[in-house]
Amino acid sequence: MTDAPKNPFELMMQQAQDMAKAFNPALETFSPAEAMKGFEALWPTMPKEVMEMMFGNTVNKDGLDAKTRLLLTLAGLTMQGAQADTPVRQTVRHAIEAGARKQEIVETIGQMSVFAGIPAMTRAMELAQEVMGSDEEDET
Repeated sequence: MTDAPKNPFELMMQQAQDMAKAFNPALETFSPAEAMKGFEALWPTMPKEVMEMMFGNTVNKDGLDAKTRLLLTLAGLTMQGAQADTPVRQTVRHAIEAGARKQEIVETIGQMSVFAGIPAMTRAMELAQEVMGSDEEDET
């Protein structure tokens, strides 16, 4: 018998891992989960002015501001089941920096329970809480 992968996905993943090892032997122990933790630590919260320039209404004067765009992004991440921990936490951090209040973040996530379900909302709320802290006080 052979230890070959049993399905096309396993085969593809094995081929990718073999190729990565061929390029750089250090990648043999590469962990995507650990890499994401490191990426999150390296990516600082952008200043509100930078977010407004990149994501806000600087280019489109009548368009959405950065805060609104980030709340929409948070809603989308929640709709996907809040499976991407780092993007949810980063979006919450950036939304706060762009002027979103904790209440607005909670309402955005809560509204998605109607469409994404309670488990997705609960997971997104847990991740947001990691960023916002556990205090009951709402900061502006």
